[in-house]
Amino acid sequence: MNHMPATGQCGFDLYLGRPGEQRFYTVTKYDLKATEYEYKLFDAAEGPGAGVGAGATAGADGSDGLTAVTINFPLYQGVEEVEIGLDAGAQIRPFPPYAYSGRLIFYGSSITQGGCASRPGMAYTNILSRRLNIETINLGFSGNGRGDPEVARLIAQIPNPRLLVLDYEPNCVSTELFRETLPQFIRIFREAHPLVPILVLSRIAYARDLVDPETLRARTERKEFQQQTVERLRADGDTNLFFYDGSTLLGEDFDECTVDGTHPSDLGFMRMANGLEPVLREILDAR
Repeated sequence: MNHMPATGQCGFDLYLGRPGEQRFYTVTKYDLKATEYEYKLFDAAEGPGAGVGAGATAGADGSDGLTAVTINFPLYQGVEEVEIGLDAGAQIRPFPPYAYSGRLIFYGSSITQGGCASRPGMAYTNILSRRLNIETINLGFSGNGRGDPEVARLIAQIPNPRLLVLDYEPNCVSTELFRETLPQFIRIFREAHPLVPILVLSRIAYARDLVDPETLRARTERKEFQQQTVERLRADGDTNLFFYDGSTLLGEDFDECTVDGTHPSDLGFMRMANGLEPVLREILDAR
């Protein structure tokens, strides 16, 4: 990909620390032409205080000397096999439990998938998974998150959902298609999960919104449609349906928050996470 760092597209990155204390440590480095590689992600003995503070935390059972480790997988490259090596005599314990039961599910486009973060941990869904401490499923499909009913039926089969976020407007080929798919997607999910909250998220602002009246008009039209759909369904009794205006997430200087005018940079993803965190937390806490 010519607009995304290889460390985000193909790399693994590592965080150290218990939930709520996770801090980034490093990302894999490798030959871009290789189909397999080996890399040392963490060595507590390397240098004075390596990993201390971020990773030298109590284990899940309260014992000292254990390090809680989070590894994020590549955002775009398919992974066939991963092997994790440890020192002889090392102990493996379960990660500390999640703060929330159930699963936070995102469905959307390449932006949801993580394009174009510089490394996996900077995708907005991964930022939120660390902050909210909930099992998070990313179903972002680059170029193909179009609200297909077949996908809605598959998502409805995921066990134990806690909250579904619909962020697929960027992949809609037309407003007419979007008007058809969004109510249908909600209805299909509702048939399986009548009370699970759904957050409908309109798209972020693009740089070309500043210069292309048609692009801005389409964004405004689709945003109003999403908001009106949610308001109508809420009036009909579905009080677990919510809307958020995604065009506000990047701030007034939104054009400085993307790599190519569309896909967020790390700055853009951080702003998305900052804006969505209190909204998602409020919905999760109400359950």
